[in-house]
Amino acid sequence: MDLYRPNHPKPRPSEPAILQFLEICDGFYPPDAVNASIVQQRSWYDALCARFDRPLPDGMVTEDSQIGSVPIRRYRPAEIRTQTQLYYIHGGGFVVGSLESHHAICAEIAEHAGAELVSVDYRLAPEHVWPAQTDDCFAVLTYLLANRRKVVLIGDSAGGNLAAGLAVRARDAGLSGIVGQVLVYPALGGDLVSGSYAEMAEAPGLTTADVGYYRAVLQAPADDVVAYPLLAQSLTGLPPAYITVAHFDPLRDDGRHYAERLRQAGVATTFREEPQMVHAWLRARHMSEGAGAGFAHLCQAINRMAGVSG
Repeated sequence: MDLYRPNHPKPRPSEPAILQFLEICDGFYPPDAVNASIVQQRSWYDALCARFDRPLPDGMVTEDSQIGSVPIRRYRPAEIRTQTQLYYIHGGGFVVGSLESHHAICAEIAEHAGAELVSVDYRLAPEHVWPAQTDDCFAVLTYLLANRRKVVLIGDSAGGNLAAGLAVRARDAGLSGIVGQVLVYPALGGDLVSGSYAEMAEAPGLTTADVGYYRAVLQAPADDVVAYPLLAQSLTGLPPAYITVAHFDPLRDDGRHYAERLRQAGVATTFREEPQMVHAWLRARHMSEGAGAGFAHLCQAINRMAGVSG
């Protein structure tokens, strides 16, 4: 039997709006897209993200620049309520994604918190393999920590992996100032064969085979704890965490197990499972009641970490 595709019915949510969301996504980014060229995958992904784009909040200013050689985008809301810096790392399997793909998501998070947010355009695989991605993100983090007192790390999917790895890397380097890590359906190095990897192997939006493909493209060493934070022997001393996962997602148990280990290490951790959600539900936040609720909780957690009341 194929390791990634056990013979049982494909799991599907029942929320009508999420089913509609999946139909829209299928029209842009077909289930077998990982078999297409990288150029084609990026084209599909860019078109999909553009479909869910939204105008910037009133008064928000954005600016594109670079930190060293790494492109970034700054979001500055009209009202600043905290000096804590938000740092967003986009998903996309380390293969797709850009400053544009999560543009509206970043803007809304910054607006909700009343905080400046920096998004990073790290190098992508397969042109650039590990550790190019974490090195780019770490260079930006180091700069932000040197120029700000506090930073909240935020990342979804592959970005959640990078954010969690940065927290480990910063701790081991003796850097201070990270006041929170917010991980949204993160990929953290689970075994690909048990738990949600088996139960949700054929989940809509992301399959276990897809996860295996993205790992292979990344080419990170199998024992690298920055690439696979679940392998870290100790999680003591990491910043407080908010971890949210989708029930219909092979990555679900990565987030659950990491939350458990963080708690065991004495790290203040909030874990939330979205019962009707699929991978990449952030894009459905304005069309799905469940996704909207998940996004509201996410923003509230970021505000708490950033020291924003209300």
